[in-house]
Amino acid sequence: MAEGEGLVSVDYEVFGRVQGVFFRKYTQGEAKRLGLVGWVQNTSHGTVQGQIQGPPARVRELQEWLRKVGSPQSRISQAEFSNEKKITALEHKDFQILK
Repeated sequence: MAEGEGLVSVDYEVFGRVQGVFFRKYTQGEAKRLGLVGWVQNTSHGTVQGQIQGPPARVRELQEWLRKVGSPQSRISQAEFSNEKKITALEHKDFQILK
């Protein structure tokens, strides 16, 4: 990760057909490809939520992916992002799927 670029942390929630379609696995794969850390989990109300941390440009790429791409079988109706903040260090070691 590039020093000096700064780091951001963003929470997200994705709505639509995002459970039972390997959405978490694909999100983890995309986050790792981009060199991001954080987590993803299913919610009890049929959405997927999590947190992304990393350089702002890479975080934007994953936000765009969560908004428009997702897993091959998913149908994303909406993606919401909240609590964006600058951080001085990553709070996670890698990108995990939480149960």
